[in-house]
Amino acid sequence: MYKIRKAEKLADKIYLMDVEANRIAKSCQPGQFIIAKMDEKGERIPLTICDYDKEEGIVTIVFQIVGASTEKMAQLQAGDSFRDFTGPLGQASEFVHEDIEELKKKKMLFVAGGVGAAPVYPQVKWLHEKGIEVDVIVGSKTKDLLILEEEMKKVAGNLYITTDDGSYERKGMVTEVIKDLVQNEGKTYDVCVAIGPMIMMKFVALLTKELNIPTIVSLNPIMVDGTGMCGACRVTVGNEVKFACVDGPEFDGHLVNFDEAMKRQQMYKTEEGRAILKLREGATHKNGSCGCGGDK
Repeated sequence: MYKIRKAEKLADKIYLMDVEANRIAKSCQPGQFIIAKMDEKGERIPLTICDYDKEEGIVTIVFQIVGASTEKMAQLQAGDSFRDFTGPLGQASEFVHEDIEELKKKKMLFVAGGVGAAPVYPQVKWLHEKGIEVDVIVGSKTKDLLILEEEMKKVAGNLYITTDDGSYERKGMVTEVIKDLVQNEGKTYDVCVAIGPMIMMKFVALLTKELNIPTIVSLNPIMVDGTGMCGACRVTVGNEVKFACVDGPEFDGHLVNFDEAMKRQQMYKTEEGRAILKLREGATHKNGSCGCGGDK
């Protein structure tokens, strides 16, 4: 059992939890995720690691209520436990393996949309701890839905906040802030990391391609099983079939077929849609075998 040390509501339908998971905390890296399961019959829920404390053995997760399982998870309190808490899974962010001195020479921009602030935070924090300051854009629909602002301020070189409705700081989409920084303020970036809703990442990638900024996106929003065995996160990157949970979750944003991925994501929500995808995709439908939804 994995005890919940802290349970906190960050915003409407968005929650944070600190979970005692010593082994995961000691070995996880920015960009990776865990799979949580509340009880023996509960659903497996992939969640990006928001933070970790290697000394205390604590892993922090942030999640949004999107269905029955996350609704039930939101009711858990400090002192309650998860039946299973598995990880770290997925590949760590690319920069983790780069030479620190070379990283210090790069100008990096991170773009977070909505709950995407949760997976962006550990990456920016990791870089900050290595003496690397980066620019961060955080976008939210409204001020009330903005999360991790104070935490991000402590680790970002420059933090730019924008809200769709203009209720806080700037008004507009994150893409408008990128344009302003590059075209009006004359900033240049060697790489952009964008994490958030699929539609947001699509338009960020389209813009950064025009601006000639290499871009990394995280496809954690399309994961279901988390092990490559259900086929939910199958995605085309360039001319290759990849699975977000085992090959990613991070990929070259300029090579991801976002339209295909979003259409497939909608189809996967129904049993009929899963059956059609399995028929069409044949041997490439999944990356393993199990009795999950993708085989029905």
